[in-house]
Amino acid sequence: MLVKVITATTQQERNDAFDIRKLVFVEEQNVPLELEIDEYEDSSTHFVLYNEGQPCGAGRFRTKDGLGKAERICVLATVRGKGAGQLIMNALEDVAKEQHLPGVILSAQTQAIPFYEKLGYEIISEEYMDAGIPHKTMKKIF
Repeated sequence: MLVKVITATTQQERNDAFDIRKLVFVEEQNVPLELEIDEYEDSSTHFVLYNEGQPCGAGRFRTKDGLGKAERICVLATVRGKGAGQLIMNALEDVAKEQHLPGVILSAQTQAIPFYEKLGYEIISEEYMDAGIPHKTMKKIF
């Protein structure tokens, strides 16, 4: 697996990120498209994970309340469990550190909590529903 994470700088790269998000969140998890693509797209930094030139993962980063906010982290089923998600999170955390932010917060689907815990994130909220999927807020301080 030859993989790399890039910061989306062209419309095509942004479209690749959106395509992966639609496959994972809209088609696989039944999140309504109008909830998946939102008002923060233009003010966020988008990441795309490529495997041998083909998009296979995505994520989004913005700042909120003095912290980095990781959003829309997803990888195709074919590359899950192989470190792909960690590559996206590493790239995102690098941007947060470059911006001298003290940490990152995220809204984790409960099934993904063990993944984020391995990366050093801690649960800081009770469970809540978002787009019909149970979530908990998690935070990592650098």
